[in-house]
Amino acid sequence: MTLKRLLPWMTAVVILVLDRWTKGLVLEHLPYSPMTEVKLLPGLSLTHVHNSGIAFSLFADGGPLSKILLHAVILTSVVVIAWILVRHSGDRITTALAFGLILGGAVGNLIDRMLYGWVIDFVHVWVEFGGRIHSWPDFNVADSAITVGAVLLVIAELTAKKVENEDTNAPDSD
Repeated sequence: MTLKRLLPWMTAVVILVLDRWTKGLVLEHLPYSPMTEVKLLPGLSLTHVHNSGIAFSLFADGGPLSKILLHAVILTSVVVIAWILVRHSGDRITTALAFGLILGGAVGNLIDRMLYGWVIDFVHVWVEFGGRIHSWPDFNVADSAITVGAVLLVIAELTAKKVENEDTNAPDSD
C-alpha cells in the first residue's frame, strides 16, 4: 500500500487520538461551565462546554427524533467518506489529507455524541473591537480538523479544475 493510500487513514487516526486525548484532559481538569475560562493568550482561552447541536450549536434544541436523525446523518457521512477513501485515496495527496482530516474529526465528534449525547467543546476565540467582545462559538480538535479538511477539499478542487483547463487549452504538440 502506497503512502498516498495510507495518508488519509493515518491522518484520521492522528486526529481521532488528539481529539480524544484533549477532550479527556478537559473532562479531567476543567469544570463544566460556560462561565469558567482559562485564558491562554489575548483572544484565546480554554473552556468546558457541551454542544448538543451540530456546528455552532445549530439544532441544539431538537427533540429525540432530531438527535436520532443527526446521528444517522453523521454515521452515514462517515461511511460515505470511508467508501470514497477506499476507492480514491491514492488520487491526490491534498484530497487524501482533506478526507482524512474530515473522517477523523467526524468520528471524534460522533464518539462524543454516542457516549454523552453531546460534543465537548473547549477552545474559545474572541476579539475585542470597538469596545465590544466578539466571540466565535467554542470548538474542539475534531471541529478544527473538519474545517481545515473542507477548506483543503475546496482548494484541491479549484486547483484540479485549473490544471484540467490548462491541459485542455494547451496546443497540440503534433
